[in-house]
Amino acid sequence: MAGCANNKIPEKKAERIFNLMEEFRWFTASNKSHSCAYALLAYQTAYLKTHYPVEFMAALLTSEAGNTDKIVKYINEARGMSIPILPPDVNESDLYFTPVSEAIRFGLAAIKNVGENTAKAIRESRLNAGEFRSLYEFCERIESRFLNKRVFESLIKSGAMDSLGCAREHAGVGRRCG
Repeated sequence: MAGCANNKIPEKKAERIFNLMEEFRWFTASNKSHSCAYALLAYQTAYLKTHYPVEFMAALLTSEAGNTDKIVKYINEARGMSIPILPPDVNESDLYFTPVSEAIRFGLAAIKNVGENTAKAIRESRLNAGEFRSLYEFCERIESRFLNKRVFESLIKSGAMDSLGCAREHAGVGRRCG
């Protein structure tokens, strides 16, 4: 009360503030364990983001792989941290976002309409038989049950097929390429 008087806060207002603080004292005391847990989590998150920014942002992007709005938000945040986001690539990408030196490679399963099963099939084929050298070889090696028109178009439009030697504008369905 003396502090309130020194700061020219009216006595009635000071009493009301004091009574509110006393009324909610039980609430703050019961949540100290939660406060400690959140503080520890905030510290660990800040530590990882500061000391391992590429790995942290790759994990954050992966955790939101199904949410396009958050992916866009976190990609912009990564770019703001000077972390390049490399485009998806059937010859380089893993399932989800992956640290590559000081950059992050966009994952195949994070491409809209591609999905985890198709991404796994692409990765497995690449691991077993090496990189894809052409669009024709890609289609030959990946089982048709993983490649429908939407998946194929999404891979092309995202740039994941660029390393096969054909530009996106020339890789439309029904056109000859690579």
